[in-house]
Amino acid sequence: MQTFAPIALFVYNRPEHTARTIKFLQQNELAAESRLFVFSDGFKSDADEKNVLEVRDLLKNIEGFKSVEIVECKENMGLAKSIIIGVSKLIKDYKQVIVFEDDLITSPYTLTYFNEALNRYRDESKVMHIGAYMYNLKGADLPETFFYRAATSWGWATWERAWQHFEPNIDTLMAKFDKSAKSAFSIEHTMNFWKQMEDFKSGKNNSWAIRWYASIFLKGGLTLNPSQSLVNNIGHDGSGIHSGINDIYNVIINPKPISYFPSSIAENPAAYMAIKGFLQNRKGNLWDRFKRYVIQRLK
Repeated sequence: MQTFAPIALFVYNRPEHTARTIKFLQQNELAAESRLFVFSDGFKSDADEKNVLEVRDLLKNIEGFKSVEIVECKENMGLAKSIIIGVSKLIKDYKQVIVFEDDLITSPYTLTYFNEALNRYRDESKVMHIGAYMYNLKGADLPETFFYRAATSWGWATWERAWQHFEPNIDTLMAKFDKSAKSAFSIEHTMNFWKQMEDFKSGKNNSWAIRWYASIFLKGGLTLNPSQSLVNNIGHDGSGIHSGINDIYNVIINPKPISYFPSSIAENPAAYMAIKGFLQNRKGNLWDRFKRYVIQRLK
């Protein structure tokens, strides 16, 4: 009898986003066979209290899963600490976990993809992370899934054997990077991954995700990804604590189940080049950037 991975859902103060996230998860073909754990962070200000309590009210009526457990935190821990503690708890109890935040909508086959991948690569130590989101790689001729170095955080899964290598200490991580590693880590400086590390060290962000990717990178690990996203982030509307307003990363979700998983455990060169090309050009020309800046300022 197959045991499906537990789902960890992290929520805060966005009832409408949370309701949509749960609705789409309920429509997954493996929802009824999956245990759902919802981690509700405490409010950090009086202004957030109403929305946090509204989110907690809607959590009381969740149906459609094998079981539902709500974990309400009395104090505000912040997303990073919430995820690290919640993931570590479920990893200890279940040896694997699927992770979502409160602004992600999914395909009906997203849970199927995660569970099939978790089972397929369970004993492949080089595979450390399974991502469900992928950029809009227009025109790229790629297989349904591929291996790549960087870890996406919008819907992901991992195992105990991989999570044990998560290093939360930024100084320990940064000390292991030389010039060449910084370039490889940042996809030849097309993405600001190294700056995110520096910003975390200086207190400008509190990202768990950049430390997780760095931990994977330094272990020589790989991540599995779909060529067409199985998740879309609906939080880039200015409502989130950690997201602004833009549509650069908006995608159309793959409506079909995944049927192909690579047997060769190696980064896909074509996928790397396609992602590098996207990252280089994602912000458009100067006019595109100006329009986006104006829209963000107006909102």
